[in-house]
Amino acid sequence: MEPLLTFGGLDLSLVHIILLLAFALIGAMITLIFSSGRKDPESARQAAQLREKLLEMQAQQGELQGRLSQFAEDSAQRDTMFRQSLDERLSKVSERVGKSIVDTQERNSANLKQLHERLALIDRAQKNIETLSGEVSGLQSLLSNKQARGAFGEKQMQDLIETYLPPNAFSFQHTLSNGKRVDALIHLPGEQGDVAIDSKFPMEAWRRLTEADNTDQSTVAKRGFAADVTRHINDIASKYLIFGETHDIAMLFLPSEAVYAELHTHFPQVIEHGFTKKVMIVSPTTFMATLHTMRAVMRDAAMREQAHIIQSEVGKMSKDVTRLDERVAKLQNHFNQTTEDMRQIRISTEKISGRADKIESLELKERDSSTDNIAQFPKTNE
Repeated sequence: MEPLLTFGGLDLSLVHIILLLAFALIGAMITLIFSSGRKDPESARQAAQLREKLLEMQAQQGELQGRLSQFAEDSAQRDTMFRQSLDERLSKVSERVGKSIVDTQERNSANLKQLHERLALIDRAQKNIETLSGEVSGLQSLLSNKQARGAFGEKQMQDLIETYLPPNAFSFQHTLSNGKRVDALIHLPGEQGDVAIDSKFPMEAWRRLTEADNTDQSTVAKRGFAADVTRHINDIASKYLIFGETHDIAMLFLPSEAVYAELHTHFPQVIEHGFTKKVMIVSPTTFMATLHTMRAVMRDAAMREQAHIIQSEVGKMSKDVTRLDERVAKLQNHFNQTTEDMRQIRISTEKISGRADKIESLELKERDSSTDNIAQFPKTNE
């Protein structure tokens, strides 16, 4: 048992204290008995009774001491079991806490890994955005310059033409009979003439239209935008529509789908003016479809031009087929004659074989008859 107090360097527990009190009480009683036993018999009797009581008390003290010892053992056993149970529980708790810490560390590691991956993706996206921003800035600086903007639209138009038409079907920067130079000229087959195409990009008017803040500014910007596009249409109609040299319709190429959509949505009068002047406005998408149509027309014209050659070749092929049929017929006759010759040869060989069989049978008969004649001759005595 655990000590309750310390006296003179000694650790005293509850059992020690009880035993000390019992011994002190017994010593006091013994002293009292010895001091009173010398007076009278009554005192002696009382002393005897007291001794019996003391003996009983000693017995009870022994029993109490045994119980205290048992209690101490039980208490020590319970302490041991409590310590074991506490150790087991602490071990389980420590194990759970350690597992929880490990799981938490693994989750944190996985989350940190995912975070690093996402940060890497964000870094790459940021770099792509920076690159795109630089390209957009370069495009804006390119489009802000009128000459560079014209070259941009012209290059886009040339790329589409080179992609969808054969090399001999177009020419760039062609000078017409009136001395005007057109951006592109598409050569249509036959007497249809060449289609003139000019690239225009009304960037300033379009920017003023998109940046208008109020109704008045928007009205002025719309009027300026329509006037700018109308001026381009008139210029193309006056420069590139030449009777007998170019096609009846010219094209105005807009290298922006947004500008083209804005024209067809909010400026139908400009589109109608283009139809009146025989100038067709095209965007990259509609121009690509137009080039497909022109290519089909060129292919059909080429097929018509080559029709007589095809007919001549078909006639020659027919003659070759007739000649081949005659030769096959001759070869068939040769095969038939060969078959007849083989049949005649078989007949001849069969006749020869039959005659050989007859000759062989005749020789056998002659041999047999000669043998019989020799047998009929009598023997003569010498």
